Amino acid sequence: MRFVSDFHVHSYLSRATSRDCNLVNLDRSARRKGVTVVGTGDFTHPKWFAEIKESLEPAEPGLFRLRPGPGRSQGVPRSCPGEVRFILSVEISNIYKRHEKVRKVHNLILMPDLESAARLNAALARIGNLSADGRPILGLDSRDLFEMTLHASEQAVFIPAHIWTPWFSLLGSKSGFDSLEEAYGDLAPQIFAVETGLSSDPPMNWRLSMLDRLTLVSNSDAHSPAKLGREANVFDTELSYPALREALRTGAHYLGTVEFFPEEGKYHFDGHRKCNARLNPAQTRKLKGRCPECGKPVTVGVMHRVEELADRPEGEGPARRHPFRSLVPLVEVLGEVLDAGPATKGVAAEYEKLLSRFGPELFILESADLAEIEPAGPPLLAESLRRMRAGEVQVAAGYDGEYGTVRLFQEGERDRLLKKAGWFQPPEDSGPAAPTEKKRPAPAKAPARKKPRTSAAPRFGEEPASEVGASVPELNALQQAAVEHGEGPLLIKAGPGTGKTLTLTHRIAHLIGRRGVGPKKILAVTFTNAARDEMAGRLQALLADPARFQGLTIRTFHSLGLMILREEACALGLPPDLIVLDEDEREFLVQKISGRSRGRLVEKISLAKQNLARPEEVEPEFRETFAAYQAALAEAGAVDFDDLLALPVCRLREDAMALKRWRERFQWILVDEYQDINAAQCQLVRLLAPAGANLFVIGDPDQAIYGFRGADPVYFLRFEQDYPGARVIELRRNYRSTPVIQRASAQLLAPGGEVAITAAGEAGDARISVLAARSDRAEAEFVVHTIEKLVGGTGFFSLDSGRVDARSEEHAWSFADFAVLYRQDSLSLPLLEAFARSGIPFQKIGPDPEAESAGRLLAALKLIARPQTGALHPLWGRGRSGEDLLLLQKCIGEREVADLIAELLSGSGVVSDPEVRDRLRPKWLAEAEPFGRDLCGFLEHQALRAAVDSREPRADRVTLMTLHSSKGLEFPAVFLVGCEDGILPHRRSLASAPEREEERRLFYVGMTRARLLLFLSHAARRRWQGKLQDQTPSPFLRAIEQELLAEAKLPRRAGHDQPPDPQLDLF
Repeated sequence: MRFVSDFHVHSYLSRATSRDCNLVNLDRSARRKGVTVVGTGDFTHPKWFAEIKESLEPAEPGLFRLRPGPGRSQGVPRSCPGEVRFILSVEISNIYKRHEKVRKVHNLILMPDLESAARLNAALARIGNLSADGRPILGLDSRDLFEMTLHASEQAVFIPAHIWTPWFSLLGSKSGFDSLEEAYGDLAPQIFAVETGLSSDPPMNWRLSMLDRLTLVSNSDAHSPAKLGREANVFDTELSYPALREALRTGAHYLGTVEFFPEEGKYHFDGHRKCNARLNPAQTRKLKGRCPECGKPVTVGVMHRVEELADRPEGEGPARRHPFRSLVPLVEVLGEVLDAGPATKGVAAEYEKLLSRFGPELFILESADLAEIEPAGPPLLAESLRRMRAGEVQVAAGYDGEYGTVRLFQEGERDRLLKKAGWFQPPEDSGPAAPTEKKRPAPAKAPARKKPRTSAAPRFGEEPASEVGASVPELNALQQAAVEHGEGPLLIKAGPGTGKTLTLTHRIAHLIGRRGVGPKKILAVTFTNAARDEMAGRLQALLADPARFQGLTIRTFHSLGLMILREEACALGLPPDLIVLDEDEREFLVQKISGRSRGRLVEKISLAKQNLARPEEVEPEFRETFAAYQAALAEAGAVDFDDLLALPVCRLREDAMALKRWRERFQWILVDEYQDINAAQCQLVRLLAPAGANLFVIGDPDQAIYGFRGADPVYFLRFEQDYPGARVIELRRNYRSTPVIQRASAQLLAPGGEVAITAAGEAGDARISVLAARSDRAEAEFVVHTIEKLVGGTGFFSLDSGRVDARSEEHAWSFADFAVLYRQDSLSLPLLEAFARSGIPFQKIGPDPEAESAGRLLAALKLIARPQTGALHPLWGRGRSGEDLLLLQKCIGEREVADLIAELLSGSGVVSDPEVRDRLRPKWLAEAEPFGRDLCGFLEHQALRAAVDSREPRADRVTLMTLHSSKGLEFPAVFLVGCEDGILPHRRSLASAPEREEERRLFYVGMTRARLLLFLSHAARRRWQGKLQDQTPSPFLRAIEQELLAEAKLPRRAGHDQPPDPQLDLF
């Protein structure tokens, strides 16, 4: 069966598309055009995917048809009776950094069934915001996207889209690669088709031998139903997904493509649209890539890029090639014949007449008998079609986002022909025709193929004079001294960017590699899982032999405490498979015991445990509640989070033999971020490492910001008293931030005093940008626009609309380079709205919006592990039936954790909302897979997780997080929003000098997360604590000298003089 397909289309939910792009209109347009198989487009968008499932029904294998309904054939002439099939498709925009260059690649995906599409959607929903745009923007490597697609279905078709487009494609000149292998690595051999795009045709692609094995496809990339089929693919095979896939894979039964004239594409030639400068590749090279009018860099087009990579001369090609036909849309042919615009009523009327008489548009353009068309159509239509079919066209190539023009008559020729035939007497002054080029220009000779390029350091406003933030090439003298320290205690005072983790990991590597210390004798303690993972990764790289790493213990404080509890469980009267309560379970239990408001009591119990108080030692008014709470935990064989430190301390204090065992086990102890320890953590360290022990601690009292958790920098400051004779080393050389950021942050800590910094490298002069915004929404708009500008635009619309100036120099910025920090989670709401509108991929670190459903699932797993804990699980206990509990009992046994989760999410009623189940399933199954049958291990992993651990490591996304969560991290560019009095410093700190100083340190931590660029912003009005309030700038800002600051402006759209209203939608 011969049929035409157009896989690459978009719905009305894609940015800059027609509202008419719905399934009914796409079906109607396909029948009028003569296209049989149409891509649904946009199946990753939740709303569009729901419409697909509602409006389509299965047809042939892997294909769908529109469900019957009234009005489905309205507007379709009887001469266009063709049946239309839909195939599941989506285009995804991948923006990420690879080899120090930002890559922007679009990929087209076809899926064989709804289930596979749903699996891919669920996986991608963890990476980015699928609701912002029908063509989602993901900070995900294209190779990783392909891998995830294959995991969703091995029968998926993965097609790099419009591979030559300068900004957003595989081989694009601005942000692409030089080969398929460079982009997709080990998975490249599994790609069997590429999309040539509107600005290239098959002969241009035949010049590259690296594309010989691939099937070249063409699609419309339609943003409105009228554009459907302007480029398409022709098959002669069975009408089914498997047959289509096989034809694309092998090239058999594939009859080639219907094409644009490539010159009509808007990136065919080089040029500068603002100056109306259109250049062929030879002219561009002669001008050294600069616009002849303004001198700015031109946009290098498709023809130029083809010549850069081509290894064949024009006219040569592979043995395996498919035919193609270049056409001009019928409305454009009629427009030229009638000397009218293609969207005018006259053209539309003639178009409808032709369709009613001859059938679908593609048949008219390609095959209709010209002898029959001549009397039926307007004068010169038959001659126009003849010329188009013969390629006798006059072209003015598109460039820099400006569509080219293809004309069928030379200037004045139409009027002369009409006059000669007696059809038309032209007016005396018909006006000049659009400028044309008389023939399709021949490309210049291709130069030698170039190696991949890397970009220069990025700039924003004022460029730093020196490269900062680079990795330290070797240890400096003080770091080396710390690493080579002998025996006994060592305290290292290390400010931001001085190489704390570097020094600590090299110390461990030195102990193992140079000192011959057995890895099992070493204990390294961190505060977060992220810090633990980073430390482990660095050590594996330093210790080339994996055997040297084996047995090394790297734990967070709470993970260490849990390890001690499990091994000492019998002596403590606890089961080895003890359960750790989460916050909801803890609050539920306190309320159940006391019958009173739980919040304040939970805080009191937590503080008592952090200070190692026993029930009989607490305040009399809540002593009974505390004792009852502890008894309930003991009865259930459970502990809470604070017990993970308090109980091990009690055990080691009371049993000298146990203490001896643990001291002998860990004879070398290293502690990171020592300034953040509380009383229980300090006691645990002192028990394991008594005076004179081999204890290595590192930290910075200026970054002590966790007073609300019981942390106190006094333990850091009195280290020399706890460990008499301890050696002290202070690391001063900052390798992270520019000197300007270092100086400003130091002034914040010592306002008005002398500031001494020791910066690595030469001095940089990029000042800190300070924005005074009218409102919190304007502030959010500034953040989004600035990121988009630095990355260089996120889509065609950004460039074509002027939101981002295409003339700006290329920057090596990726989304993962940016962090947006704020004092309190509620400040993120305007930012979330702005990022969701923009489509920029982001991840927010903080409270899980699906925490209740996840809590139900976790409670069910805890009940499977220990049924005795049932009374402690409020989320499970509400409304559960006996049948549900019986179903849970059936799950108990030797089964994979992932299998248990899959069963609980399938029909047990644990999570009732099917959409929430679909979102939880891939995330939880992926987390459970490494644990096999170890349910207790999985529960321990979940109990010890922090919010910051939810970051997806493969995703290239902007990070939104609180200042407290940002501790220990660094980013090339940081936005610190909400720098206002009452927010930072927080108003509750105003009555306490120590708390106010902690707020100052918190501001300092935020500033010192930045390596290259720092933006501080405050708003005149902000919705804060439930109401709209007038705000004033933070008094902390006054501590920074004005010479280090630069006023930031609200964004102006490139090429426009007036700033946009920041309340307007970004697009």
